[in-house]
Amino acid sequence: MNIKTILSKPEGKTLEFKQDISSSRPIMKTLVAFANTAGGKIVIGVKDNKKVIGVEHPLDDEERLCNMIADSIAPRLVPNIELVTVKNKTLLVIEVFPSGLRPHYLKAEGPKNGVYVRLGSTNRKADRELIEELRRTAEGISFDELPMPELSADALDLDDAAKFFPMSRQLNEQSLMTLKLLVRYQGRLVPTKGAVLLFGKDRLQHFPDAWIQCGRFLGSERIDIFDHIEIDKPLPAAVDEVMLFLKKHAFRSADISDIRRKDVWSIPVEILREVVINAIVHADYSQRGAPIRVMFFDDRIEIENPGILLPSLTIEEIKQGVSRIRNTVIARVFREINLIEQWGTGIPRIFSKAKRLGLPEPRIEEVAMRFRFTVHLKEPQSIPKLVSEDVIKDGAQSGAQSGAQSTAILQILSESPLSASEMATILGLKAKTGAFKRTIKQLLEKGLIEYTIPEKPYSRLQKYRLTEKGRKKRG
Repeated sequence: MNIKTILSKPEGKTLEFKQDISSSRPIMKTLVAFANTAGGKIVIGVKDNKKVIGVEHPLDDEERLCNMIADSIAPRLVPNIELVTVKNKTLLVIEVFPSGLRPHYLKAEGPKNGVYVRLGSTNRKADRELIEELRRTAEGISFDELPMPELSADALDLDDAAKFFPMSRQLNEQSLMTLKLLVRYQGRLVPTKGAVLLFGKDRLQHFPDAWIQCGRFLGSERIDIFDHIEIDKPLPAAVDEVMLFLKKHAFRSADISDIRRKDVWSIPVEILREVVINAIVHADYSQRGAPIRVMFFDDRIEIENPGILLPSLTIEEIKQGVSRIRNTVIARVFREINLIEQWGTGIPRIFSKAKRLGLPEPRIEEVAMRFRFTVHLKEPQSIPKLVSEDVIKDGAQSGAQSGAQSTAILQILSESPLSASEMATILGLKAKTGAFKRTIKQLLEKGLIEYTIPEKPYSRLQKYRLTEKGRKKRG
């Protein structure tokens, strides 16, 4: 144990400093939290400003600590306690390892209210869902492997599922069992939670929070929203839906010619796709009340999923490629359909690509029982002010979506005239939707765009171009 190295580090998920043991409850909470998450060390005899003051009676304090731990924590926790000398001062270092007996709890608060986990440098009380997650992970059970005995195989949309797999992969009874989409329960085949999350006919009825919320915000704060969608498609299809939303807001006028070739974007598409997949695969679907969120700001894109890191994992470890799969069924299916290349390589690959592209290092955080991955943009992607004011004036959601599409259309027409079909393709639309047609009509009525063949509005050769007013408004 290199005590100098320990003292040079800030408090965090696996480290805490205490001046003395006069207040025992915070120490016991921290030990419980360490044991339930990634382990850690408490160093006694260090002030908040990192000044080493030592302990006056180390042997007495060591004995007292051992008694407090035995009396206060269940199941039994046996940490390693060492006496360490620094600058002629004696410190007590209590080291706790991730426990296979979790969830540990404070006896005074009981097994329902006394379970704590470590979140950054703080201890957080675990709710019922998280307590169950701690118990499952200690037993080596994945939430999405659990059977749903109230359902039958008919609850799965296997025709839809087959669209995601290669033609050579037949989704017969045996392959569904191999993928753990079906399991035997009391003599009959029933779907697993993972199967229903992936391909359930009534997926959201059983898992009402298994959807993705996407938003484009004005500026760099989560205050004014410019455009948003809610994606409730099967999880494998949701990946492309999220990417379409991000690309919709990713145009940059300097790159228009490249964007039309679909090979250069003003956001790091490959990195974001990896992060989206990671969020879907590692989300804690047992939690209630919060979907996966994708938030596009002017300077960054944040992707959040419910669920903190699995016990024994730290942010530093996952950056190095250490991986544990929370949802083994979902992960297996994503690998079978080539959405995951190789387990454990995703996070290091993201950091490597960001460095190669000259982007700021991505940020990983555990925030309020959620896992947040932030990808910083190389250049700000601000929304033109005049268009933003139009959107705010419109107010309704449909107005916001129309305003977002108006922005994109004004941007892509700044390079050269385009037909409606060409614009729809660049915007990532599979067809000229009603909303798209209404946006074109509104822009014509406002005098921001015009026909290239005004005398023949319905000509098959018709294209659209910016007017002088449109160029001024676009900025």
